[in-house]
Amino acid sequence: MDTNKSISIVIPVYNAATTIGPLVDRLVGLLRNRLQIVLVNDGSRDNSHEACCSLIDKYPGIIVYLQLAKNFGEHNAVMAGLNHADGDYVVIMDDDFQNPPEEVTRLVGLAENKGYDVVYSYYKKKQHHALRNMGSRFNNWVAVFMLDKPKDLYLSSFKCISRFAVKEVTKYKGPFPYIDGLLLRATRNIGKIETQHKTREQGHSGYTFHKLMSLWLNMFINFSINPLRLSSLLGFLFSGIGILLSIYIVVEKFTHPEIPVGWPFLVVAVTVFSGVQLLILGLLGEYLGRLFMTNNQTPQFVIREIHKKNP
Repeated sequence: MDTNKSISIVIPVYNAATTIGPLVDRLVGLLRNRLQIVLVNDGSRDNSHEACCSLIDKYPGIIVYLQLAKNFGEHNAVMAGLNHADGDYVVIMDDDFQNPPEEVTRLVGLAENKGYDVVYSYYKKKQHHALRNMGSRFNNWVAVFMLDKPKDLYLSSFKCISRFAVKEVTKYKGPFPYIDGLLLRATRNIGKIETQHKTREQGHSGYTFHKLMSLWLNMFINFSINPLRLSSLLGFLFSGIGILLSIYIVVEKFTHPEIPVGWPFLVVAVTVFSGVQLLILGLLGEYLGRLFMTNNQTPQFVIREIHKKNP
């Protein structure tokens, strides 16, 4: 690695009072002379605030601590961190030690040597529970269709971004950021590297089913009009099915006039077509609602306090 290049590490912090201190200690031990660490407290309910404040005094000139006014979600917190990161390369990583700090130098080294705008990590085996792993696989599959993601690229949260890519990502000011969607919209100069993925040392993931669904909708709705095209195709498909069924019913009536029209068939047909209509209306409503929230200037994040100390 070029020792003249600076590195910023953005860490969204959520209920990580016991892990954030040891994590920062190891990062500083590895990269002290070229390092900035941006800690973003995303509405933690434990003593994360006190733990982050103590690190400012311990490592003056290295730590920038942002305290958000409430819990905005991981990607919003990362956007806040990116807006305050000034390194030539910015690494985004979690606060739970599942990504070993030693892997940071490997990500940055590959980005420097190959000139990549983004370097994603990937793993032989992820140490998440089965439901979270299934959600990740589904998310990556949908991203191929929605974001034109390369099929062999895994969208990991542990990644290195060049200064060019950071500038492009932070141009987005809407309230529903999806970091990987913004990166794929800006560049295809992307590398990947296999890294370790360890078991979470303490606590549990802050991702609830609701948060996972919100994140998935950000990717599904915000960065592609393919869902609208899909709804149009569904409309054509079911219209065609309706025409064929109508022809079938007319023919059957003329050829077998003694057969009564089936009530169960009618109920099923009405239920299916009504369900499709409501699905499409809901999709349109989601797009319009997000446009309204954006035009209403819903904040991407709100920083209550910024803490840092000169060396």
